[in-house]
Amino acid sequence: MNKCEDMEAVEILKPDDILSNRLDKLTKHFVSRFNNKPQFFTRVPGRVNLIGDHVDYCGFPVCPMAIEQDVLLAVGKADSGLHLTNLETEKYSDYDCDSLINCGEVLTKSKEPHWYKYFICGVVGALEEITEDKCQGINVAVWGNIPPASGLSSSSAVVSSAVLAMTHAFGYTMSKKDLALLSARAERHIGTEGGAMDQAIAFLAKPGAAKLIEFNPLRTTDVKLPVDAVFVIANSLAECNKAATSEFNTRVRECKSAAQIIAKEKLEKWDAVKTIGELQKELGTSLPETLEIAKKVLLEYPTLYKRIKHVLSEAERVLEFKSICQSSDDDQLTRLGKLMNESHESLRDLYQCSHKSVDLLVEMALECGALGARITGAGWGGCVVALTTKDKVESFVNDLKQRQRTFNGGVRANSVENAIFITEPRAGAAIYETRL
Repeated sequence: MNKCEDMEAVEILKPDDILSNRLDKLTKHFVSRFNNKPQFFTRVPGRVNLIGDHVDYCGFPVCPMAIEQDVLLAVGKADSGLHLTNLETEKYSDYDCDSLINCGEVLTKSKEPHWYKYFICGVVGALEEITEDKCQGINVAVWGNIPPASGLSSSSAVVSSAVLAMTHAFGYTMSKKDLALLSARAERHIGTEGGAMDQAIAFLAKPGAAKLIEFNPLRTTDVKLPVDAVFVIANSLAECNKAATSEFNTRVRECKSAAQIIAKEKLEKWDAVKTIGELQKELGTSLPETLEIAKKVLLEYPTLYKRIKHVLSEAERVLEFKSICQSSDDDQLTRLGKLMNESHESLRDLYQCSHKSVDLLVEMALECGALGARITGAGWGGCVVALTTKDKVESFVNDLKQRQRTFNGGVRANSVENAIFITEPRAGAAIYETRL
């Protein structure tokens, strides 16, 4: 466990040459829009969850890692209001509001999940912490290369970027841990009832290691992955924005209902139980014991039993995943792959949050030699994460690309080249001051 998280602030770094080139391009766009130069930049990464989906909001640990893809901001103070522009002007329209305090009104005016609403969530969340008289206005240019609606946390990266930009611009110092928790609360302004996994890994990630993230209270432990393990991300090209449908929030409510039904049956003070994690704690039972209780109590609620069965079994897989990574067994990778396969089957069959294109991509990955493959992220589309080895990764990626091209065919085949890529654990959020 990192005991410094309560105090550790986001680093202010010097960009390398590759990042400098991107920041130069973003600066040119900022200047063309606002007629002055930015005062600083922020970078917040996306993430891939190796195992443990749909358990964070139930109070159980997860095991994600930050990825290379990110959201960059160029930021400068303004006399008043919020003024947003996106480098990809052909895809994303600009947004302007004359008052920072009033910009949150757009969140309730329509249900359309416009890109700038996620940024506004971060602004609203930050204003709940920052003294309002410190905040006049802010100009921001945004550029992200995380595939949208793909399960790699593009929306959370935007929200977290906004929180980081606001707090740094107006001199409000917060630890990485507090920034993560604030960003998680802020994202709920968009209407989704998620946990804090995405925001925690965005701020607390370290290069070279995945993270076991535990909740209530938030704490993290580095998970060193096996030296020969390589994780490959493959985008099914089936997009799903969790804020645009009711499926995600429905699963959250189903888990809460399952916990409360069991609590009412087994506990005197049942109404205080809101999550499956709280239920297990109050019962004082192990994960398997809690599942046995759920099986008996939820006989008349087969759907709720499916949900809680996934959550409890997935929580157990997360702990086993960490344990395997810490071992030195010869069959480490085989055992990790087995857990990933079991996770996908559970998400597909019990949690019912997969997609036919995702299931097919998992099958293709396994046929191409992956040791394990699973959907990652919220689901109903998005990406697969597959486990292979250093000596086989090149042929695996080439074979999987060829299969996906054959399956998609036509115009969509052009998207496949960038839809499958190797990843490794990257660093979390950072601030970059402008160069003189």
